[in-house]
Amino acid sequence: MNSVADAARRVLTAADPNEKVKAARQAARAWRQGKLAHSFDAAMPDVPARPALPELLPPNRMPKRGKGGSERGRLALLHALAHIEFVAMHLAFDMAARFGAGFPRDFVDDWFSVGADEAMHFAILDRRLRALGSFYGALPAHAGLWEAASATAHDPLARLAVVPMALEARGLDVTPVTVERFRMSGDETSARVLERIYNDEIRHVRFGTKWFDAGCKDKGLIPAAHWQSLIGTHFRGVVKGPFNDSARDSAGLTREYYAAIA
Repeated sequence: MNSVADAARRVLTAADPNEKVKAARQAARAWRQGKLAHSFDAAMPDVPARPALPELLPPNRMPKRGKGGSERGRLALLHALAHIEFVAMHLAFDMAARFGAGFPRDFVDDWFSVGADEAMHFAILDRRLRALGSFYGALPAHAGLWEAASATAHDPLARLAVVPMALEARGLDVTPVTVERFRMSGDETSARVLERIYNDEIRHVRFGTKWFDAGCKDKGLIPAAHWQSLIGTHFRGVVKGPFNDSARDSAGLTREYYAAIA
């Protein structure tokens, strides 16, 4: 593990979840300690390695999981969130290694730190599933989450627009309600886990907005207008409310970005 690209590739090519989390933590620590060259000398895989389970299904074949009121519904929701965080590890390290050469050095600072956060989020969600008698892989998972990376592999601004500024931003909208549902069901432990993740995700969206704005400035583009154009081209789905405007504002994602196309 000698370079940014090499360290990121190790995360993406580790199939076992525990090994992937370990590789993510090692990569982030090695970068902080100055042990990795700011070099992009290894190609990222088109598709990251993953375990045999969970079974991946297209969105239209995913079973309905409810809103988290029942114990079964809460397990299904925690499993879905664990899968999102598992894929988010890939997205963060791929972002740093695939596009880092075109940005200042602190681009890697930010996205390696995000990758370490996502690894931690996955680990605590998997631990919570096991405490409740389940595990990551016990249920099927959404097959489409990596599609956003594949569709934007050619353009860092498109990747920033779709992943942190649309997909993760949607998490800011829905997580507070989910936390309250867990709390009302008496599952305070899971509620606290989700609150921790939510607070980290505000920072992740902020990094996305920060680097998107910087990239637009370099190219002479108007950030909000260019974001709307990229979302129209690359985002599968619609930008819809209700929006957590205060959390989005904290992340620099103001209404001028999304109100016109919501």
